[in-house]
Amino acid sequence: MKRSRATSPPSISAAAKPPLTPPATPILKQKLQKTGIPKWFPLKLTQTELTLPLTFPTGQTFRWKQTGAIQYSGSIGPHLVSLRQRPGDDTVSYCVHCSSSPKAAELALLDFLNAEISLAELWSDFSEKDPRFAELAKHLRGARVLRQDPLECLIQFLCSSNNNIARITKMVDFVSSLGLHLGDIDGFEFHQFPSLDRLSKVSEDELRKAGFGYRAKYITGTVSALQSKPGGGNEWLLSLRKMDLQDTIAALCTLPGVGPKVAACIALFSLDQHSAIPVDTHVWQIATRYLLPDLAGAKLTHKLCSRVAEAFVSKYGEYAGWAQTLLFIAELPAQKALLQSFSQSHENSHKDL
Repeated sequence: MKRSRATSPPSISAAAKPPLTPPATPILKQKLQKTGIPKWFPLKLTQTELTLPLTFPTGQTFRWKQTGAIQYSGSIGPHLVSLRQRPGDDTVSYCVHCSSSPKAAELALLDFLNAEISLAELWSDFSEKDPRFAELAKHLRGARVLRQDPLECLIQFLCSSNNNIARITKMVDFVSSLGLHLGDIDGFEFHQFPSLDRLSKVSEDELRKAGFGYRAKYITGTVSALQSKPGGGNEWLLSLRKMDLQDTIAALCTLPGVGPKVAACIALFSLDQHSAIPVDTHVWQIATRYLLPDLAGAKLTHKLCSRVAEAFVSKYGEYAGWAQTLLFIAELPAQKALLQSFSQSHENSHKDL
């Protein structure tokens, strides 16, 4: 998904917004335990269960980079890994570039990919409930919902507020660069996401100078709020995985800069809240076109956001967030063009009969 889940802001001149600059504080380097020549191993997920271009560049995370034709690389905790698919090959392979334990890296990767959830079973269930979903699923297989570290996900979506993908990515890269350097792949630097303690040492002024604008106070305010939580902010965030969705959303919305839409993104992409529906104008259009046609032309309000979320859950059940993810992806320009080409090929084949 795009998953900034917001329209692009008005264009701003370079003079008004200075380009992002390297962090003022030194970047720490750790002694890397590299694996030497990259060795690729099959992952326990076929292309039906994971299609990389339908998962990584769709706005769930802004920390993974495309480092090959169908290859994406990123860090999961202290592990630097790559995933790739080759044309005509139904398997997904992974490579561990840096880790203290390759086995631990594999387990962390599978957890990050929500590998225990069967996409085939979900897609079958959704397809029975919705003929349109069944048609889309034929061509858009393998779009998974990720299970990210909650702090990492939270900071990313604070950067996404009223922003565009290019600028979100630059902001997230800046924050990421404050963490331990893990290695370089295809010209990209990769870092372990900075700890809450490291983030607390970054001032609002430093972030503003780096081009974060008003989001700077949200990040520093949220970091401060998390540090004040009993037991620590990381434990507090992880505890939200065990709560009901509405309580999770309400808890997240107590943090500076987190509204219902951002909270739903964090809940869906990091907190095991599989029925969370991040509602923006794009999802609103999908809902009024296919689920709530009687509301077409109405103005999206907070009350209607709740109604949209309820409509998705009523239609698709406890994993409604996964269904909405694919429907959202189907509306992205690249996927719409792909679906149109499939449709034209289908029409042409019928004409030839």
